[in-house]
Amino acid sequence: MTDNTPPVLIESDGPVTIVTLNRPEKRNAMNAALIRSMIETLETLRADNGCRVVVITGAGPAFCAGMDLKEFFGSDDRTAASRERLIQDASEWRYRLLRQFPKPTIAMVNGSCFGGGFSLVECCDLAISDREARFGLSEINFRHIPAGPVSKSMASILRPRDALLLALTGRPFDGEHAQRIGLVNEAVAGDQLLAHTLALAHEIAAKDAAALRLTKECYRYATEMDWDASLAFNAAKSYELLARQANGESRDEAVLDFRAGRLKPGAPA
Repeated sequence: MTDNTPPVLIESDGPVTIVTLNRPEKRNAMNAALIRSMIETLETLRADNGCRVVVITGAGPAFCAGMDLKEFFGSDDRTAASRERLIQDASEWRYRLLRQFPKPTIAMVNGSCFGGGFSLVECCDLAISDREARFGLSEINFRHIPAGPVSKSMASILRPRDALLLALTGRPFDGEHAQRIGLVNEAVAGDQLLAHTLALAHEIAAKDAAALRLTKECYRYATEMDWDASLAFNAAKSYELLARQANGESRDEAVLDFRAGRLKPGAPA
């Protein structure tokens, strides 16, 4: 890849936008250029009404190898302040921009995923993996710890004993194991990964945009609230949804369909 090659590629498939980390020669490790590009990309897509769902994947045989440690810590021309800013940006774009992104996001794990790539998977709403993908928190093997938001990400999504076993041993594992422990929703054959992920993305994209956004908000904040606060928050968001939808007709029609038996829980829309 030349210096003129963009570190992030963007492709539209109707209402679904595919964002591809594009440093295949570095196994899509996150460096300053990629981080800045992801921040700009997410900010742009946030305001793009044509984008309903975002799929994030990696170019070549890797999803993301984590942080580009050589660039972050091996560059002699980088000041301590600039290095600290890059480390902060590396955490912020995943923890805040991606986690709080108003539209549904899906991580499509097409190959190896290590270190900081874990938090990228966790910060997406959903994740689909190649069965043969390789995962690992290998930091312990070179006398380091999972850095940035990785520890919090693992605590958020995995059972404590699963997270600690991975972090304390550095053992690699495949996509099927990632599914068993809940790191990804599904693990599928590599030649089916793109089609399977896009089918899910389009299924979600067909739903009401305001309802999708507020469903995400209600879930995310409920994990940090007690029951009373969560019920009050959900009630407020329900009224907000009515205000967002054009004169409330879409929700009213859905309620009437439900009462008439035309719409049943668990049935496809």
